[in-house]
Amino acid sequence: MEESAEKKQFLKMTETPVSALIISLAIPTVITMLTSSFYNMADTFFVSQIGTSASAAVGVVFSLMAIIQAVGFTIGMGSASIISRLLGVRDVEAASKTATIAFIAAFSFGIIITIFGLLFLDKLMSFLGATPSVLPYAKNYARYILLGSPVICTSFVLNNILRAEGKSAKAMIALTFGGIINVLLDPIFIFTLKMETAGAAIATVISQTISFFLLLQFFFRQKTLCKISIKFLEIDMQKLVQILLTGFPSLCRQSLASISTILLNRAASVYGDDALAGMSIVMRIIQVVASVMVGIGQGFTPVSGYNYGAKKYKRVKTAYFFTVRAGFICLLFSSIILFAFAPQIIKFFRNDLNVIKIGAAALRFQTIGLPLHSVVIATNMLMQSTGKTKSATLLSSMRQGIYFIPLIIIMPMLFNLTGVIMSQAISDFLSFLTSIPFLILFFKKLNEKEGKTNL
Repeated sequence: MEESAEKKQFLKMTETPVSALIISLAIPTVITMLTSSFYNMADTFFVSQIGTSASAAVGVVFSLMAIIQAVGFTIGMGSASIISRLLGVRDVEAASKTATIAFIAAFSFGIIITIFGLLFLDKLMSFLGATPSVLPYAKNYARYILLGSPVICTSFVLNNILRAEGKSAKAMIALTFGGIINVLLDPIFIFTLKMETAGAAIATVISQTISFFLLLQFFFRQKTLCKISIKFLEIDMQKLVQILLTGFPSLCRQSLASISTILLNRAASVYGDDALAGMSIVMRIIQVVASVMVGIGQGFTPVSGYNYGAKKYKRVKTAYFFTVRAGFICLLFSSIILFAFAPQIIKFFRNDLNVIKIGAAALRFQTIGLPLHSVVIATNMLMQSTGKTKSATLLSSMRQGIYFIPLIIIMPMLFNLTGVIMSQAISDFLSFLTSIPFLILFFKKLNEKEGKTNL
């Protein structure tokens, strides 16, 4: 039965028309990403009703969440890339060993984050950009997020393994249900129980825990090709290093996202809590829109990995260009809406004239480079899914690292608050230009491989 299921999945991933396959995988993934982003936005919305300082605290803790996500994505994307290629050559046992090691590693790293985060909570929040008036709200929020770190990290791994198998719908069910719970619990904990920012964090951790167990039950109920079991657990440092190296682009991307958020918060806080709150709201809005492209890209990733492992290189190319086109159309439409209604969108979160003025300007600048994410994200995922770790790492470091970090330091010196607002849009454009030569070189080599395969 297992052999039949594995063969059926292999044929699905390597024979189904690429556009239909990516759509079938991307739709549940996009829904999952949007749900995750929406319940993060729900936190922002409900917390913003408390006050401007509380709203700013969400932006501060956002960078802490990015650190936790960096660990989860590194192990999750690293193991998923390896697993999809192993399934492409039909080695299910090796894929199960990889899944088990990734699961244990993610939970262990999550515990380490919890311990060190709680020990140095005050210093950590100040370092992340909390002003004295924001600090109490940020600490109350971060304390519970840190307690949930092991579960959050491990959920990313389970989620990515399901996607690597081409079972995005199962991941969608678990994460969407958790997201709905989060939105329902937010107003209860924040307002009814009067727990303010701590209530938002508790609601988030409860929802993440529910999602974690829903994801885990698919593996325990034998609904997956990969098994997470003690019999596959072995001390294999080489395999762990391989997972971490393959996921290193995700580590760079997420770690730099955290660093850039810290620098953005610190740069904005110079201009007061209004600026910090405005930028915090914009970050969450952009995260929601960008999650659409990330979701499409994660629908593309297993298709790319499976077919690259099976040496079906033409399907890899077709899948990439379909992903870029679909992503560009979605992001362009979103950018037009956000640009046109920027003040009204910011006002929905926080009805404060200064917050609206700063947030609307930042949102409009961000939308300028948003459609270019289709090329940047798809190219990065193409490199990572095919094992081109060095190229993927460099590309993932561009948008919120190599380009953004110098810009967020230099631009405010030249243009004050406007420099803070402009930095991300400039970084997006430079990242787009950088991805083009990598893409050209990759397809040149892929064409050579395809030619040898057809001989």
